Parts: sequence; C-alpha cells; structure tokens
Amino acid sequence: MELTAEPCSPVRVEHAEGPFWYGDRFGWVDIMAGRLWLAGFDGTTLTAPRSHDVGRPLGAAVPDAAGGWVLAAGTAFLRLDEDGTVTPLTEDLADPSPLRMNDGKCDPAGRFWAGTMAYDESRPIASLYVFDGRPGTVLNGVTISNGLGWSPDHRLMYYIDTPTGRVDVFDYDADSGAVSGRRPFVAVEGGHPDGMTVDDEGFLWVALWGGGAVHRYDPSGRLAGVVRLPVTNVSSCCFGGADGTTLFVTTSQQGLSAEQREAEPDAGRIFRVSPGVSGPPATPFG
Repeated sequence: MELTAEPCSPVRVEHAEGPFWYGDRFGWVDIMAGRLWLAGFDGTTLTAPRSHDVGRPLGAAVPDAAGGWVLAAGTAFLRLDEDGTVTPLTEDLADPSPLRMNDGKCDPAGRFWAGTMAYDESRPIASLYVFDGRPGTVLNGVTISNGLGWSPDHRLMYYIDTPTGRVDVFDYDADSGAVSGRRPFVAVEGGHPDGMTVDDEGFLWVALWGGGAVHRYDPSGRLAGVVRLPVTNVSSCCFGGADGTTLFVTTSQQGLSAEQREAEPDAGRIFRVSPGVSGPPATPFG
C-alpha cells in the first residue's frame, strides 16, 4: 500500500499535533501557540475552524465525557470549557522552564495519558503521566514522550520516545491501567517516529518527523504501507469522519528554514487520505 495524502485545512499553523475525532468534530493543537483548534468535516475539507487560546504550550487535548476538554498543557492537566474558561486540575507536575507537555490521549477506559519533553530535545529528564482525576507517573527518564496507542483487544499499549527511533509495546491491563513488560515493537526507518494511531485491524500508523510520511505496520511489526506527504515534518495522525475511514494527518513548519517554508506551502496544514480501513474515534476522558 502506497498512498498520497492531500491537504484539507484552510488553516495553516506553526506546529499542528494531537489530532482527534469526537462526535462530528475534528480537533488538533498548535503546541507553542497554546491553541486548541476545532472544525467540522464535509468529507473533503475541514469547515468552520475556530480555536481556543489556553495561555500556555498545549501538548494534547482530549474530549471530556462531561463536556469540554481536558488538556495537557505547560506541565499540568487543565480543563477547558466550551466557553473558553480554563481551570487547572493539577499543579505543575514538573518545572516548566526546561519541560513542556507533548503528546497524549485517553486509553480505552478513559484515563488521560500524556508525557513531557525537554525543550532542548536532548536530555532524558521527561516523564509519562496518567491522569484519572489524580496524576500518576508511569515512566521517568524519557526524552521526547510522543505517540500512544492501544490494540483493539485492549491488551497492548504502544509508546514512542522519539530519540529511541522505535515504537515500544507494553502489556496493558484495561481494568487497572497497569503496564508491564516493555519491549521493542519496531525500529522505524526513514524518519523519526512521532505521533501514531491504531486502526480497527490492529495495524499501527506512525508519523515520521523529518520523513514526509506515515508508515503502517502490521501487528508483527512488518511495514505494510506508506502514506506520502509533500512536507518534511509529519507529526501525528488519527482516524475520523462520519464512518471512521478518513486518516487525518497533522504537519508542522517547526524547524524549517525560510526557504523550506516557502517550498512547503502546506506544512502546518491538516492532510487527509482514505486508506480503505477504519479506526476508532477518540475515547473521551472520564
């Protein structure tokens, strides 16, 4: 399988990340701008985009089953209401000077997993957290906490710490949220593994930062497909649309030179492709 994604967003941001589909809306974040973006989708194009400014770097947002969103922002978890009100749910979990929240999403039981990264992208001083009303630390010694995903049978959790160059897999207990038995799943070639999603067949879709592509891996770790994009920095992906068969892909201008930005006019936009498989919508918090 080799496909090419097409831009579908009228909005171009600096660093699009954290895509999700919930209800009839698509959402994503512009991390350093601290903005949550929301839009409809008419099957071809994102429609009526609007954004909320949360006042600090926004690594990830998840829909709240009670309404609004729960955010991983700065180095804390917060709540964002539909009217734009932001309420802290925790204190800072780490010093926000060298660190910020990065990628995150909810597990099948509605717990919010999110991790931090060092601004200098080189020191293993970050962590992976889980929030279920109270924060807990899952991993320390992380450098760039990134993509997360769960197998359709809810027995495995996949995780990316980008500088390792691989996707790791854990045994996962949905009842307790416990993870164990961390081991390598696949060494990623052709770019740096960033965000990811898991489709309904249990295949992983991994965005390649610096690689201009999304790779699809089967449950054994074999490369089974490639989605090409006309941009360098591909940051994450998720399934959505009315029937869950559209793969939305986020991209970024971050780190590009002025010449590269001019040569890549769609960097920072959302792309879409229909790969012939479906994936689940976002699991809400709670």
